[in-house]
Amino acid sequence: MRIASISKSLTMVALAKLWEAGKLDLDIPVQHYVPEFPEKEYEGEKVSVTTRLLISHLSGIRHYEKDMKKVKEEKAYKALIMTRGTLAPDQEKEFREKGSRSNEKDDLAKAKTEPDHEAKCRNLKLGKKKNDFEQGELYLKEKFENSIESLRLFKNDPLFFKPGSQFLYSTFGYTLLAAIVERASGYKYLDYMQKIFHDLDMLTTVQEENEPVIYNRARFYVYNKKKRLANTPYVDNSYKWAGGGFLSTVGDLLKFGNSVLYSYQVGLFKGSHENLLPGYLKPETMAMVWTPVPNTEMSWDKDGKYAMAWGVVEKKQTHGSCRKQRHYASHTGGAVGASSVLLVLPEELDAETIKNKLPPRGIIVSIICNMQSVGLNGTALKIALEFDKDRSD
Repeated sequence: MRIASISKSLTMVALAKLWEAGKLDLDIPVQHYVPEFPEKEYEGEKVSVTTRLLISHLSGIRHYEKDMKKVKEEKAYKALIMTRGTLAPDQEKEFREKGSRSNEKDDLAKAKTEPDHEAKCRNLKLGKKKNDFEQGELYLKEKFENSIESLRLFKNDPLFFKPGSQFLYSTFGYTLLAAIVERASGYKYLDYMQKIFHDLDMLTTVQEENEPVIYNRARFYVYNKKKRLANTPYVDNSYKWAGGGFLSTVGDLLKFGNSVLYSYQVGLFKGSHENLLPGYLKPETMAMVWTPVPNTEMSWDKDGKYAMAWGVVEKKQTHGSCRKQRHYASHTGGAVGASSVLLVLPEELDAETIKNKLPPRGIIVSIICNMQSVGLNGTALKIALEFDKDRSD
């Protein structure tokens, strides 16, 4: 089935391997690797887009929505809600209907100084937000031969924000990352990824192509306007293999989850188990990958932040005998006719576990379905916590 944006987490492994090998600098301008991507300005100032910013969706490169004004209004609305709390229904209605101003900073600054909450809402207008499945580019039928060719879809578009200043989820940013993988590795992106899949024993994970016969490939479905099950339209995902274009199985995703969890934990076990094999990635690399990045959002769990191609919720408990927040990492996906999640819940290790057990220690949950617009992260987390509880009991 289509795993959609879990593809981003797979691409991150390629970037991490290149970084470990000294072939990729995460903090220099992307033009060092991909000169075909033009240098950018924001509000008349030259700005730098780096690999690190691309990975965490801080580059300012657009997603499927092309209208910068709509994106800024939506983000301003979210920021106002986070600052002032949830609006009452009549206030939200007025918020949507009152006049608009284009400068988001002015809107938010004024919203914070006006004493009347209703007056705050007059500064912004938020029309009905299009979701990704109403955006035309999600249904592209054109076949792209490589990542460099795919850049023409967005490379000349202006940045929506100054790089590093705000989070803007962007699958197109990962198309640029695929081009960086090619130039840093010296291999075609798909060839490099297939080598990684072979190393991880992910033998049923392939890029989605329409012409070849792919055995056991699922059909993909959506509910139409009459709420009846229908086949999804034909699409070609070659423009976004790195960000949402791979096919896989639950079994392969579980192997992948166990591999990254092993890499994350193996350093802790080395003192007690000298003969342990190294992880596919170094423990310090996985620690970096799973460290939440400032100014980011984890849209599928408000308790978390986006890290490096993973959403991460950190361990937290504010008050005794009250709600505990478990550390976990996950990524969800939504594509035409597909929904997915891969969630890793590391075990809370103690000295006895480290001495008597072997990594990986934790729960991996993978869910993929051939149905569009299904939210799965909450279900995956409940399943993981139930298995974790059952094991501890």
